[in-house]
Amino acid sequence: MGEEIRLTATDGGQFAAYLALPARLPAPALVVLPEVFNTNPHIRSVADGYAADGFIALAPDVFWRQEAGCYLPYTDEGRTKARALWAELDTDQFARDLGDIVAFLRARPDCTGKVGVMGFCLGGKFAYLASTRLPIDAAVSYYGVHIDQHLDEAGKRGCPILMQFASDDPHVPEATVAAIRARMDGEAGVDIHVYPGTEHGFNRQGYPPFNEAAAGEARRRTVALLRDCLA
Repeated sequence: MGEEIRLTATDGGQFAAYLALPARLPAPALVVLPEVFNTNPHIRSVADGYAADGFIALAPDVFWRQEAGCYLPYTDEGRTKARALWAELDTDQFARDLGDIVAFLRARPDCTGKVGVMGFCLGGKFAYLASTRLPIDAAVSYYGVHIDQHLDEAGKRGCPILMQFASDDPHVPEATVAAIRARMDGEAGVDIHVYPGTEHGFNRQGYPPFNEAAAGEARRRTVALLRDCLA
């Protein structure tokens, strides 16, 4: 079980993040970026899981500049609120905030200096952008949305990236995955997987549309990459 801490952005703004520590320190660090529902109990449990695997896991409040502390349930009301907050989110600004988060983790005395970024849905997009804009050591994107809108940045990627998609995903349709493959598949350090019979959110344990087999395989691939790149 972790705790909520406060971080300070370069412009002086302060925001919350959920921090989960592993049993053994020092350790590599992992930023866990949420779906549009923000760092809710599910995402915090994901961070706890990676802390148990030996990583300093930090899950920030993505919408702190729009409405701080708004962690949303998987309900129609939560979805409506999430979409409203997402519409107000400045992609470039949050990417800069993410840079501050990476720097904070790397500077911790209990961090080895290695930092990875993983994310789901909206967070999956920012995991990709972190690989192209920030000095990180690994990135993992689960069903990242709107990555195709930023493929012009693919040539700036500075670390290995694992990209995992659902086969039946209206938010990341087959044509979008095809565009990502056309630009990135086959490049060194790029690993792309599509999980048959899955939907957007297949990693959301305890909530629909969780797919145990796909989530397990995706997590094994994620841990393998992180241990390889952050060791």
